[in-house]
Parts: sequence; C-alpha cells; structure tokens
Amino acid sequence: MEKKPIDSQEPQKWTMELKPDRGVFDIPFKEIWSYRDLMFLLVRRDFVSMYKQTILGPLWFVIQPILTTLVFTLIFGKIANISTDGLPHILFYLAGITCWTYFSDSLTKTSETFTQNANIFGKVYFPRVIVPLSIIISNLIKLSIQFLLFLLFFGYYWQTGDAVQPNSVAFLLPILIILMGGIGLSMGMIISSLTTKYRDLKFLLTFAVQLLMYATPVIYPVSTLPEKYLPFIMANPITPIVETFRYGFLGQGYFSLSYLLYSFIFMFVALFIAIIVFNQVEKNFMDTV
Repeated sequence: MEKKPIDSQEPQKWTMELKPDRGVFDIPFKEIWSYRDLMFLLVRRDFVSMYKQTILGPLWFVIQPILTTLVFTLIFGKIANISTDGLPHILFYLAGITCWTYFSDSLTKTSETFTQNANIFGKVYFPRVIVPLSIIISNLIKLSIQFLLFLLFFGYYWQTGDAVQPNSVAFLLPILIILMGGIGLSMGMIISSLTTKYRDLKFLLTFAVQLLMYATPVIYPVSTLPEKYLPFIMANPITPIVETFRYGFLGQGYFSLSYLLYSFIFMFVALFIAIIVFNQVEKNFMDTV
C-alpha cells in the first residue's frame, strides 16, 4: 500500500485557535457574530423566564405600566396636583414610564452579568459581552409592548381632541431607544464589573435607581422646576431623552438638540469606560466572584 507524502495531505481544520490576550478596548465583533445563535437563545431565555410560572404571564408587561400610571395619576396628579403642562395625566405619566422602564431594566439586569452567570462562565467559553447585549435586546420586546400600549392611549386622546400635538421630532424615536439602551448597558456593565469585588453595590443600586427616577422628569415636567434646580436635572442624561419623547409625541416638553447631543456624548464616554473595565474584569473575575 502506497503512502501519501506528508506534503500532499490536506491541511487540518482547527476547532479552536489560541491567540494573545486582547487589549482592554478590543471588542470581539467577529466572535459576537459567530455566537449570534447563543445570543438569541439567551434573549429567548430572558423573555420566557421573566414571568414563567405566573398566571397572567406576558400580560404583566401591560398591567404593570397601567397600574403604575394610575398610582401616579392619583398621588401626583390628583392629590399633589403636580402640573403636567396641560396634558392628560395618563398620557403624561405613561410616556415617562415607558422610557424609564426600558432604561432602568437595562441597567439593573446588566449589572448582574457576572454574579448571575458565574456558573455558566466557569464551564464554557463564549464572548462574555453577549450576556448584557442579550438583556438589552430582550428588553426591547417589553419596550415594544409598552410602546404599543402608549400608542393606544395616544390615539384615543388624539381623536377626542385633547391637547396632544405630535410633530416630526417623534421620528427621533430610534435614536432615543439607542441612547436609553446604550446608557443602561454601559452603566450596567460598569456596575457588574465592580460588584465582583464590592457586593455592596448590588444593594445600593436598587436605592440609586429609585432615587434617579425622581431626578428624571417622569412625574413632573421640566417647565415646573425652579431655575436653580434645572442644571442639576438636565445633567441627568436620561432627562433630555424623556423630554424629547414627550415633545415629539405629545407636543409638550423641553426639546433641545444640544442636550440630546450631551446624552449621546455621555453614552459614548460611558461605553468606552465600560468596555475597558469589562474586558479587564472578565479575565480574572472567577477568582473573586
């Protein structure tokens, strides 16, 4: 039997290629694309497990914002008599809740990336950044449902002739979603990286998110704030997003391209820091988590 020369053999196909450690700011776009099936599997897991073994299931996506809106209407609109710039109370609060819920959910859930997935990270390799990305995408499903709910109320009040005046700024909605998701993702990744060593941040985050909501015009319009407090509220990068959303769909709100640009710069800088911190921590977090 004649043997083939070694040079004539076909080159072997390797299943894994070992490379030097990537830099702290390298983003593995090629690996993320290669593991896209896993990312969408995680998206499905996050969406299904959210209300698994509940009686109403996905209906909670609608019930929660409605109940929250009714509570805000009663307490802040009727009892406290806080102005809504002439807008119907339900539309005003529902607009703020829709934006705030997507941002806060993205922040709180991505902040648990390392602690909640330590068992998976310790057993199999895949780009760790896939986990927070999957959370942002799965939250888009919830945002879509709540936005459709907002549109139902918007359509009703628009037909009844209430003070609702949509304008072309509403077409900025995709940009607003990117800003909310990007800021929530970046801040969540930073906090997730820090909680591998400092578990106290997990408990402080819940309080901080609640406090941040009152520093965001969810229950009050910017126009009612005294001038001395306005710079502090506008320093919150979520404030221009919520106000732009209200202005575009309802015709009332504080819209400024410069402040919207500020939110974009904040997101870009926060993402820059988040990627550096996240890449550094993922190398040795199993020793501390």
